[in-house]
Amino acid sequence: MNVWQKISAIREITPLSEKDCFYIADRNKNEFTYPIHSHGEYELNFISNASGVKRIVGDSIEIIGDYDLVLIGSKDLEHAWEQNDCKSSNIREITIQFSPDLFSSELLNKNQFNSIRKMLKEAQCGLSFPLPAIMSVYSLLDKLSGEQNGFYAFVSFLKILHELSLHSSEAKRLSTSSFAKIGSHSDSRRIQKVQEYINAHYKEEIRLNELADVAKMTPAAFSRFFKLCTGKGVVDYVIDLRLGYAARLLVDSNMLISEICYDCGFNNVSNFNRLFRKHKKLSPKEFRENYRKKKIVI
Repeated sequence: MNVWQKISAIREITPLSEKDCFYIADRNKNEFTYPIHSHGEYELNFISNASGVKRIVGDSIEIIGDYDLVLIGSKDLEHAWEQNDCKSSNIREITIQFSPDLFSSELLNKNQFNSIRKMLKEAQCGLSFPLPAIMSVYSLLDKLSGEQNGFYAFVSFLKILHELSLHSSEAKRLSTSSFAKIGSHSDSRRIQKVQEYINAHYKEEIRLNELADVAKMTPAAFSRFFKLCTGKGVVDYVIDLRLGYAARLLVDSNMLISEICYDCGFNNVSNFNRLFRKHKKLSPKEFRENYRKKKIVI
């Protein structure tokens, strides 16, 4: 039985004013105490001197190093940074929040905003930037919170987004699209049709020949083309999609783990548990407990 969990939600007024382009907080701290949460604003979060902190974005759980920079381009994607094994007493965190409506579709569709538009789309599942990208914007981030002129501060913010967008192809996509409730769309129409087919039939057994028929290609040619377009083999893609849906059910429902296993297209609970731990670094039970004890909505 699919019984949905009722989650208590705390709604707060966010610091971002309707009259401001963005809100920035520059903090020095020695611990992370904020629970897993989501909010209506997009967020760019920079952290330094926090090696050992656990970063959670959607169903991605990773331990960060000395520097971490993440862009969350979805108003509903859960995220948090947890203390974990971090012993630093000199952590710096710079958080920039901005409204999804800051850039109109007309503006983002201008040629000069092509790279930013693409980056914000990719950031719907969260993007983690590599060290070279972080260093390219570090000085701008360092000075931004101290800028007294609002116009120049916004120009600096645009520079940060633009510079990061030039590195977005090197950034790591964090959450699975199925957990984040974001559709996956390739530039290839053939692959788009295949992705739509997989999303509609992920609960069922999916055969390579079926997908190749959807793409109107031979199985061998389709396998090569699919990996070229998505960066993943067909089997890995389907597993990631199913695990994302499973993680979402673990967070949002009271379904038994065995029920979730079969509901998401897995036909063996032991195999489901093994794959989940391999990809998420936690068992399904641990993943659920981690979210339930820390999640709020603000």
